[in-house]
Amino acid sequence: QVQLLESGGGSVQAGGSLRLSCAVSGLTSSAYCLGWFRQAPGKEREGVAVLDSKGWETYIDSVKDRFTISQDKANNILYLQMNNLEPEDSAMFYCTAHLGETCPWNRVPSKSYFPDWGQGTQVIVSS
Repeated sequence: QVQLLESGGGSVQAGGSLRLSCAVSGLTSSAYCLGWFRQAPGKEREGVAVLDSKGWETYIDSVKDRFTISQDKANNILYLQMNNLEPEDSAMFYCTAHLGETCPWNRVPSKSYFPDWGQGTQVIVSS
């Protein structure tokens, strides 16, 4: 089982930036898919971006060119750099992991694909 601990959330004004971090432990497989999801009040948890062990990144359309997912493999940290934030980005953000295979090609999988989750970090973007 993978352990995940998010940090870096906060409150910013529209147009601002935040960088989320996720400390990852238990990556026992050389093949994996890591991801960031978000959930706004009253809405379903949706995938935002994924990054796999081969370095392939995939984003949902609404965050392309604004968000960047990356990994510090030496320190086992997953990042989500978020620029030009919009009020619609306000949500609880979660990092997640799927071991044993790389991410599905060219799409962000649904939440059911991922068995391991962190506790979340809150992002609030004011207009």
